[in-house]
Amino acid sequence: MHLPSADSPASRLATRLLFLVAGFGYSCWAPLVPFTKASLGIDEHVLGLLFLCIGTGSIAAMAVTGPLTARFGSKPVIVGSGFGFAASLALLPLSDTTFTLGLNLAAFGATLGALDVAMNLHAVEVERAAGKPLMSGFHALFSIGGFSGAALMTLLLSKRFELLDSTLFCASLMVVLMILATPRLLRSGERKEGPLFVLPRGLVLVIGALACITFLVEGALLDWSALLITDNGLFPVAQGGLGYIFFSVAMTAGRLTGDAIASRIGDHKTMLYGGGIALAGFVVLLTASTGAIALLGFVLIGLGCSNIVPVLFRRAAAQKAMPPGLAIAAISTTGYAGILAGPAGIGFVAKATGLPVAFWMLAGLLALVPCFAGVVTADRH
Repeated sequence: MHLPSADSPASRLATRLLFLVAGFGYSCWAPLVPFTKASLGIDEHVLGLLFLCIGTGSIAAMAVTGPLTARFGSKPVIVGSGFGFAASLALLPLSDTTFTLGLNLAAFGATLGALDVAMNLHAVEVERAAGKPLMSGFHALFSIGGFSGAALMTLLLSKRFELLDSTLFCASLMVVLMILATPRLLRSGERKEGPLFVLPRGLVLVIGALACITFLVEGALLDWSALLITDNGLFPVAQGGLGYIFFSVAMTAGRLTGDAIASRIGDHKTMLYGGGIALAGFVVLLTASTGAIALLGFVLIGLGCSNIVPVLFRRAAAQKAMPPGLAIAAISTTGYAGILAGPAGIGFVAKATGLPVAFWMLAGLLALVPCFAGVVTADRH
């Protein structure tokens, strides 16, 4: 059988499908949060612990994904985690206790964490072979998946479909996409001698921290935005996923034009302006008196954050503090640790001070992105 080369339409299609699956499956969780909270009768503190199960499973899986891809290549890791991710989504509604839901969410996070790292390594090899920027386009497919998953799940729940039927349908779509992607995946991946993972150092430490913050924003919006806009009466519970949908649409639009924008104004201004727009979005969202104004805030946050992470990946490949491959692996891990583990911290803060205060603190962290834009994008590194 003819195997796809790294620089081929087949390998690029497979990579896009992987990002689509990851974004779709992960965002399907957002509309389920209010229903889960209500059905189990839990508060924000317990919900934060459940989110921590997602992060714990993810980080544990990330720790072994590097060695697995080095030994067996990225393809078997991607296939196993991709199909496992779909299965874990389908099983979430079967959890009738907090304990069983915690176990299922740990599996959900583990399969997503492994898939995220492996598909980013796959994407790096495909982009390198192509000799042109592709990362923004790949991440745009994650955003498209995020919009599609949240929108479809919200639609199904609004039409009063059962939770299990809704997750089974969405999981089935993920399986179809994985079946399409599998034969087009690269077989070898990167197999290099040396350390499989190292902690970020030098400039990579700064890039990793900013990636973690940016992903934390996305994770917080996924896990908590539905409660933020439903608890204050801006939207009914069944429409709680609307905020994340608008955020995902805006992020998709920004990423689809990301390479052109960065080429025109440069990485520094892309990060600087993007961070400023996202901060303005938080102000609009947290001071909104109507649902329409709140949705505008989600749009601004999505547009502002859309191209920060692709720029960070590009600067990681260009920096001299660490080998590019190790830097990208480290940033992928720290970044996705932020999106998966960070929202648990929001729950603890929300329990003590309220959810709006927790989001204001999140905006304060995001302010570090424009503050350090010059450091990250300086050519002297």
